[in-house]
Amino acid sequence: MQLNEEACPVPESVLAELYRASPHALIVLIDDLSADTCAALALYCYRRAHLSSIGLAIAASCDEDELTIQGGNLGENLFAMSRAKDLGTTKNPYQSRKISLALDPIRPRTSFDGKAA
Repeated sequence: MQLNEEACPVPESVLAELYRASPHALIVLIDDLSADTCAALALYCYRRAHLSSIGLAIAASCDEDELTIQGGNLGENLFAMSRAKDLGTTKNPYQSRKISLALDPIRPRTSFDGKAA
């Protein structure tokens, strides 16, 4: 039995270059792609955990209509996420909440003889 894996919209050699590229080089690499291929590549990468940040970066250069045509609701959401002012502020349900510590002591300090200090 063979799984129906989604085909990568670019050759594997290009995907490998994208994976190793700096953010600036990534823009240069996708600059020559057609709009539909760029959107398909953004969705392809975003669907894979190890490539999701690359998918977001590629989606930032895509047109909303093209992402929506290629990916439906996911494409629309990917467009919005790629345009978020600070990607670090998106809520992650798996991230633990920060713990705040009390600034004042809970009870008064006592000296060794048992008297309040």
